Amino acid sequence: MAEKILVEVFKKKTAEELSQALADPDSRLETGSGSAITASLAAALLCRAAAITARKQEGNESLDYILRNGEILRSYMVHLIDEDVKSRGPLNRALKEGEPRAIEAARQPASAIPAEIVNMMGKLLELSQELCPLCPKEAAHYLAESTELALAAAASARDFILDMASYCSDETYRFVTRRENELLMEQLEGRAKEIRTFFEGRS
Repeated sequence: MAEKILVEVFKKKTAEELSQALADPDSRLETGSGSAITASLAAALLCRAAAITARKQEGNESLDYILRNGEILRSYMVHLIDEDVKSRGPLNRALKEGEPRAIEAARQPASAIPAEIVNMMGKLLELSQELCPLCPKEAAHYLAESTELALAAAASARDFILDMASYCSDETYRFVTRRENELLMEQLEGRAKEIRTFFEGRS
């Protein structure tokens, strides 16, 4: 009889179960999954701000675009909770086998989901910038909170990427990875600053 394989789906778990799993060093969850959870909350708050705005501005095509893409990002980030677990499978197997070349080759794919989160938080902040001039006062704080969570998700994902890269024997790869992520975070922080400044100017 074939051995029965149980596949654990983390995105279906409660907040309590997810936080417990992330706290457990023997869990299959890692920083990428935690960053994806945070990113999904950032997208959810953007969607909430956009939905409140939509009640006041029916038929606005820009607002429809923001709502639609905000929901796509929210759903995608939830999907990435489990995709991060899958992406680290080859690295976990290589670490068990102890083959140095296989371990090094598996480190970059293990960073794929955190890298995607950094990029997608840039898209989320672009949507937030588009929403700023449309957003009424009662929804503005949700957009501000979304911005801070987006930065936190990206920064934690970035830290995991840099840790993975630090084990690579290729000095050029380590330098390029660090520099690329510095530039990406500068872009995100610049967008976040513009969003903060916009609402400070309206208060």
